[in-house]
Amino acid sequence: MSSHKQQHLSKASIEKGYEENVVGVRGIVAFGIGLFLLIVVTFWLMWALYGVLEENAKETKSSDNPLALNDKERLPPEPRLQGAPGFGVDTPTGRVNLELTPPQSEYWVLEKEWKNLLEKGATDPKTGAVTVLPIEEAKKILLEEKPAAVSSPDAEKLFIESQLRYSSASSGREMTMRRR
Repeated sequence: MSSHKQQHLSKASIEKGYEENVVGVRGIVAFGIGLFLLIVVTFWLMWALYGVLEENAKETKSSDNPLALNDKERLPPEPRLQGAPGFGVDTPTGRVNLELTPPQSEYWVLEKEWKNLLEKGATDPKTGAVTVLPIEEAKKILLEEKPAAVSSPDAEKLFIESQLRYSSASSGREMTMRRR
């Protein structure tokens, strides 16, 4: 009932002192040669595939894609960490390079721009429309127009409501406290 063969011990095998080798060397050698050939064929196929893909890459690389992003479009949106080619601030006059400067230099450049806007104002370069006026000039223009003061009951109600704020006394449900 067992599935393996019974070996009959002969007088010659008892005299040798060891069992005879029944391993098929021919099968092992054939397996080794087959494995070697399989590896060689696989390497050759990969080399051929690499050549085909290389040609395809050269063909597609030569044609410029109209939807390809340029270097500036590839960047993530602002604010970004300091990265190459350098740290700077964009101003209306151009980009100010702030590499190798103290950390406060960004504030200094922006403060200069803000002061310039307050003193001289700004106009839209495309339309020429004034977008920012200096404070003194804006006051003069407003006084020249002589705006009429609104004194209707709706205006008074709006004025009173603008002074109210939410307090903890009403659990935030009603505006009860006046600003002082």
